[in-house]
Amino acid sequence: MAKWSEYVQTVIDQIDACIKNEEDEALTLSELSRRLGYSDYYTSRKFREISGMTLKDYISARRLAFALRDLRDTQDSILSIAVKYGFSSNEAFAHAFRQAYGVTPHEYRKHPAPAALRTVLGPFDCYLTEDAADLRKKQNDSGVKTYFVQIPAHKFLHIRNYESIGYWDFWQRQNQIPGQDQETVCGILDGVEGKLDDAGGHAEGAGSGQLMAWINEPSGRICSWGIPLAEAYGVRLPAGYAGEAPEPLRLMDVPEGEYLVFEHGPFDPAAESRDVEAKIEAAMKAFDYEGSGYELDLTPERVFYFYYDSERFFKYVRPVRRRRYCSQVPRKQ
Repeated sequence: MAKWSEYVQTVIDQIDACIKNEEDEALTLSELSRRLGYSDYYTSRKFREISGMTLKDYISARRLAFALRDLRDTQDSILSIAVKYGFSSNEAFAHAFRQAYGVTPHEYRKHPAPAALRTVLGPFDCYLTEDAADLRKKQNDSGVKTYFVQIPAHKFLHIRNYESIGYWDFWQRQNQIPGQDQETVCGILDGVEGKLDDAGGHAEGAGSGQLMAWINEPSGRICSWGIPLAEAYGVRLPAGYAGEAPEPLRLMDVPEGEYLVFEHGPFDPAAESRDVEAKIEAAMKAFDYEGSGYELDLTPERVFYFYYDSERFFKYVRPVRRRRYCSQVPRKQ
């Protein structure tokens, strides 16, 4: 199943690339199946089995998601957007858009609030695919970099869970809460404009800029190193972000502060995730805080961030402050 989840992820990435580049001739079941090397029937069946929808419905829904972004981010006419994404008329576009998002394209352009792009799929998830670790490839030999950074004040739009421990458990618990499930939350976050960490790692930003976090909070669960933390998932936004927090998310101000970063370079997500995580955890455990002159900052509402982007890095960003008795120790590079 893990291998086919990876194949379906490849198809999804190709669909987004074809829509972005207006390559309609490549957006057919036959062409996508040919690229995978399987029959149309088998590809269609496996896609529906893993994604929960037909390939045709998925392509239509992704066209609408791209159209939504154009309505929000460009001044193109509604008709030109409709034609660009395969609709024969304004009326056909308006009908499909309203069915998907509950408003007409004209209404959305006037009030472009974040909308849940429910068709964003990520079937190959190394944390949620149980047998992904069985796919063995050469281990990444690069080490873990450790360095300090000063991060400016910003906002964090997110959802919190006070009981979960770890990524898998977080979404298992969230998926039991109506309207706060992974599909809804990630879809809303994908529709938010101006994410600080959106580096374009996914076609049209699908899932890009989203990250796990832990927030210092007395009511949170006690973590493995004895700190009460609330687990969270969200996006970082500029300090001047003036948008509202769409339900069920919350928006918090994160002050400027110093952070200690543990970073591993690019890696193979199918085979190396567990090895890389073990390296990071070993580096965090072995770090000499006393010798550096720093300590973890456990002030309420300071945030620990976790980045997982296999094409760029795997890193933990931990809030720190200078130790009160050792304020003149130079930074460790």
